[in-house]
Amino acid sequence: MSHPNVPSARPHPSKHPHADHADHAAHAANPATSFAELALDPALQAAIRDAGYETPTPIQAQAIPYLLAGRDLLGCAKTGTGKTAAFAVPILQRLSQRAATTRGAVPGPRALVLVPTRELAGQVTESFTTYGRHLRIGVASIYGGVSQIHQVRALRRGVEVIVATPGRLVDLMNQGHARLGGIEVVVLDEADHMLDLGFLPDVRRILSALPTIRQTLLFSATMPAPILALAKGIMRDPAQVRVAPPGSTVDAIDQRVHFVDRADKPRLLAALLSDPAVERALVFTRTKHGADKVAKGLSHSGIGAAAIHGNKSQGVRERTLADFRSGHIRILVATDIAARGIDVQGISHVINFELPNVPETYVHRIGRTARAGASGIAISLCDREERSLLVDIEKMMRHSVPVATKAQIPAFEGARPRPLAPARHDDAAPAPIRPRIGVPRPGQRPPTREVERPALQEQARFFRGDDTRAPLPAGDSPRPDAAARNGRRPRGQHTPNFDAMPRQEPPRHDGPRHDGSRGPFAPRGSQAPRSGPGARGHGGSHGGGSSHGGTHGGGSSHGGSHSGGGGAGGGGASRPSRGRWQARRRR
Repeated sequence: MSHPNVPSARPHPSKHPHADHADHAAHAANPATSFAELALDPALQAAIRDAGYETPTPIQAQAIPYLLAGRDLLGCAKTGTGKTAAFAVPILQRLSQRAATTRGAVPGPRALVLVPTRELAGQVTESFTTYGRHLRIGVASIYGGVSQIHQVRALRRGVEVIVATPGRLVDLMNQGHARLGGIEVVVLDEADHMLDLGFLPDVRRILSALPTIRQTLLFSATMPAPILALAKGIMRDPAQVRVAPPGSTVDAIDQRVHFVDRADKPRLLAALLSDPAVERALVFTRTKHGADKVAKGLSHSGIGAAAIHGNKSQGVRERTLADFRSGHIRILVATDIAARGIDVQGISHVINFELPNVPETYVHRIGRTARAGASGIAISLCDREERSLLVDIEKMMRHSVPVATKAQIPAFEGARPRPLAPARHDDAAPAPIRPRIGVPRPGQRPPTREVERPALQEQARFFRGDDTRAPLPAGDSPRPDAAARNGRRPRGQHTPNFDAMPRQEPPRHDGPRHDGSRGPFAPRGSQAPRSGPGARGHGGSHGGGSSHGGTHGGGSSHGGSHSGGGGAGGGGASRPSRGRWQARRRR
């Protein structure tokens, strides 16, 4: 049972009205030695000759006959061996055979190429334009990071080939601008990167919108086993073309590794790039911040360099790549976005300032040099933390990376780079470790150490409870000066002893209060309970008993409503309390 989104192994009858499938199968069995042996359109042959191509590369000689026959293809070849032309030439041949039938009408897209990065999208678009310069076939490049206005206009005018990144294409599909119902050929370039680094949901969404009768092509330099199994799920009976083992590198690349400390990498990199033999170099880092930092450090060292990564706008990235191609910039520092499909002629050196986390990425990085039959040098700077990454890379390539010899190490102090700190005069005695804060610079006076003041020491002893000083005499209190007001005691001053100070008594109040009671210093015998049902009130303040003053006055207090008559020291009439008034109202 076939997959609902996979093509049939037999091509659609209307796809190749003029192609002889038997001849293409014979060519697949016997690869062509020149483009003239392939049954291509004369206009396409002329464009290939104008581009300077006469003999096809191994991947082109083996893949083009299968693609002209309408087979699905899974191609794996070394980086820089011409995979783009291997699928671009057959697609242009296929579209040129039906150009006459669609001329005069608004054509829809018939071929779709999915790529992982914007730079690769621009390169593939340029290849289609170069090979199809004598054919009336429109090509549109769709990617994020820029306005979609021009891309939507190109789709409305009508193009036959779309080269797109998955994210922007899904956005245009959701908006209704991209209709893929007429797609006959779909290509996944750099398939492992497409399916492995987060593009799988968008790729599935795009493939579900394509017709079931189509031709599916996958090209990449590496094909891990999980990615290979997933790729076969969207293809049917694909022809496999392998011109080299997966993960192999170009033989013309001279690889070597320098073991160096992380702190010494910038100095070693500057020394390597100062060599006149470095005509044009590409330096790779793992992070965007690291790319900017390395480019800035090289500029401070007098080496012109520019950085390119995902945080740069598309305009800045295109101008930087244009300057690098033209030779205005000799050193380009980039992240792994530049490792996929950037074809810049004349790169003599590729330097891995930091080793990649994925071993397959190493192959794509060093593949930027030694392209089109040229030679190149790949240098890797490896510190202690990256030794495990180097082991994984060597396992993937099935051979070890040679270690740089003494003749290949730049002129440093000995076999290692010169340290950033100045050299010591006495190498036998180790230099003392200085703190980072307060280190005097050459010619500066060392800072003096601050000593605790005696007052603070005494205060600490006082709060700890171990103050042995004698207390102050009674009546002697500290003078409230400015230091005391600020919360500090003068130097040498004793701690005040509040127990030896004279007691300050509150003012005497023996007269009657507002409730008629006596003051706190009244004679003890004349003081009565403050309240109670049978209490004896002073000055007639409490009812229910006899009211007493200084001498006993006449009258009885009933329920607290009337006060007794005041004597010589008695309190006269007093106002009942709030509770008494409430009790009276209840009665």
